[in-house]
Order: sequence, then C-alpha cells, then structure tokens
Amino acid sequence: MSQLFRLIFRIRNFLLFVILEIISFWLIVKNNLYWDVSFFNTSNYYAAKTLESSNYVKNYMNLGSVNDQLIAENAQLKKIVVSMQQGKSREGDYYKVDSIFAKRFVFKVAKVVNNTVNLTNNYLTLDKGTLDGIEPGMGVICPQGVVGQVMSCSDHFSRVYSILHANFNVSTEVKNQILRTKNDKALGIAKWGGLNPRVIDLTTIDRFKPIKQGDSVITSEQNVIFPSGTMLGKIRKLSAKQDQAFFDIEVELATDFQNLSYVYIVNNKLKKEQELIEQATTEIKK
Repeated sequence: MSQLFRLIFRIRNFLLFVILEIISFWLIVKNNLYWDVSFFNTSNYYAAKTLESSNYVKNYMNLGSVNDQLIAENAQLKKIVVSMQQGKSREGDYYKVDSIFAKRFVFKVAKVVNNTVNLTNNYLTLDKGTLDGIEPGMGVICPQGVVGQVMSCSDHFSRVYSILHANFNVSTEVKNQILRTKNDKALGIAKWGGLNPRVIDLTTIDRFKPIKQGDSVITSEQNVIFPSGTMLGKIRKLSAKQDQAFFDIEVELATDFQNLSYVYIVNNKLKKEQELIEQATTEIKK
C-alpha cells in the first residue's frame, strides 16, 4: 500500500492535470449547446458501434450451436420428405404403399472428422458409433446426394467407405420427362472409375433408352440402404458404339467429397427383415 501512495505522490502533478482537463471538458460541454449536442451524438455513435461489434462477436461465437441446431432440424425434415416420397404411388393409382414401409428410413446427423478423395479406395470417419445406434451396413448421404456406406464402428466413431471406392456400387435410375411420360425406367449400376473424385461411371443402361446429357441420376427403388430418389448426379457425357448393348456414361456427382462437413446416417428399419427373407429364399433354391 505504501508503494502505491509513493507512486501517486510522484505523479501527483500529472494526475492533477488530468483531473483539471476532465473538469474543463465537462464544463465546456455542459455550458455550450453546440458542444453538448456534438458530444451526445458522438458518444451515441461510438456506443452504437461498440454494441454492434459486441453483438457481432456474440453471434459469431454462437454459430456452432446454431449450425448444429439447423442440421438437426434438417434431419427431421429429411425424414418427413423421404416418408412422403416413399409413400407415393409408384406403379399406378391402384398401388398404395404401406405406411410402415414408407416410414422405414430414419436419419442421424454425424460430423466428418476425416476424409480421403484421391485414393483408389476412399474412406470417411464420422463422429458417431455404436453408442449412438450406428451399425455397419447403414447408408450415408448428405444434403446434396449419396456419400457411402458404414463399414465398421467403434463406440464413438464409424468408418465409411465412400462411393469413391473401387468395390462400392449403387443401383440407380435415370430420370427425365420422356421416361416419365412413357412410364419407362432406365436402371443402371453406378461405380467409381478410380480417377476423378467428381465423376462416376454408370453402366448397364440400355443404349436404346431415351436419355441425354444433363438428365438426373438418382438411387433406384432396388436399394435397401438408400431411400429411392436420392440424388447421385447428372449425366455429363454418354456414348455407345454400334456393337454395344449399353451406353458408356459419365455422371458428375452431386456430392462434393472435398468439402464434406456433415452427413446423415440412414437407418432402414426394415433392412434386416428384407435381407432375412431374401437369404431364406436363396437357400431354398440351392
């Protein structure tokens, strides 16, 4: 305390000068209308700027929680939209989809914590595992389209082989107005060629099907891990030789794997039941 008093004593002249300056400025402002208004406006301006900056920093700090909330809401909306899509009549007005079948897909949000795109076999690591209800075999999508399939899980993480994997393929369907008008289907298998992470090959499409560049490619109804109608991409190039039965098609992927942050893990609640009945039928045939 004595040191503080000695310091104040040494700078007493400067402190007196500062106090007198403040009093003088206050007297000028209070006794002069112009200075009073100017000071009021200036102080309000800087107070508003300070408040604006404070709110900006506060909002920036809250972006993480806001983003998580929006993603969770999107997952719920995705569930509702997919349920409505699955419930539509697909084989004519006489066909009615069972409500349980239409609501079989549920979604869980996960964050991508690791991702490769330039290998022959590419993988993702997600921050959800068995303790979150994740199991191997579940599909993975993002708002733009198909991502991949869960390969293995630990308690808190999941390993996913993406569609950019040599051994992964997806049952797909080409959609355009002509096919819809004719009530026709152009079904194929999408598989990565191992070169461009933005392009995937589409095979087994009959070369006499009325498809063209720019047509949408979506997951077909012959899927147990992905909801039908999930976007895969758009046809960017197609060709066929005279002696070929199928088109050679390149599809530009809707999913940008180099910028994946969040994904939806898809759980088909009827997947095991379908696989069991299909396996039983196969064993009977043998």
